[in-house]
Amino acid sequence: MTLIRNISDTALLAAIYRARESEREDPLFRDPFARRLAGERGEQIARSLTFSEKNAWAWFARTYVFDQFINEQIAAGCDVVVNLAAGLDARPYRLTLPPALKWIEVDLPEITDYKEELLKDEQPRCALERVRLDLADVAARRDLFSRLGANTRQALIISEGLIIYFTTEAVGELAKDLSQQSSFKYWLLDLASPGLLKMMQKKMGQPLAQASAPLKFAPPEGPEFFKAHGWLTREVRSMFQTAGSLKRLPLMLSFFYRLQKSDAFQANRPWSGACLLENVSSANN
Repeated sequence: MTLIRNISDTALLAAIYRARESEREDPLFRDPFARRLAGERGEQIARSLTFSEKNAWAWFARTYVFDQFINEQIAAGCDVVVNLAAGLDARPYRLTLPPALKWIEVDLPEITDYKEELLKDEQPRCALERVRLDLADVAARRDLFSRLGANTRQALIISEGLIIYFTTEAVGELAKDLSQQSSFKYWLLDLASPGLLKMMQKKMGQPLAQASAPLKFAPPEGPEFFKAHGWLTREVRSMFQTAGSLKRLPLMLSFFYRLQKSDAFQANRPWSGACLLENVSSANN
């Protein structure tokens, strides 16, 4: 029996895997807030999802890869980070960030209130703003994007663990809305292949669907899907290859890692990766 009540509860699941990795003797990253944010429910949810537990390496790899991309973009001149569906992410508190950096977290009111209460005595390492907003509200998000776009020079958009819950049409609309802001230079997202989506739907799709959070989006063309919506792929890093290089794969999967070392998208195989996209929309020319 799963304990997932709604889509926001998936943030508890992500947090518990960050906590577990942080508590290792050789952690890939350190998130001292993750255990507090996940709470006992996070552990209970994780233990109820056997497929997720067997593939915890994918959670570790995703956090690590996103951390790397974010740090690189900030070093390259990014002055604003916009985290869509921020969940229980604590990067503004745990990463080494320029104090002048602006970090905008966007998510539903309930999960935002929960995180804000638990972190109220902590000090973020940059200028942090939280926006309570349902991204499904198209008019509201466009107003937000317009406001943020007018007040930044080079923004990095993050959507970690988000678009897999959207329909293909909804992802395309979100991509187009983001591309209309010329200052939204880059978009960092995670993407699943149709092969992985099918496996996830079979292994853990039912409890998510029962919580009104069905898994939906995995385009057969991979990151090239976004080209028609104003975004070009600049770099892709495979979660599997990352986990293998960091020695986080189980023994059997380590064998397959040694056989094939490629970050390239593979539609028919279980594949997931972090994709860095650049805004090339004609609306910005």
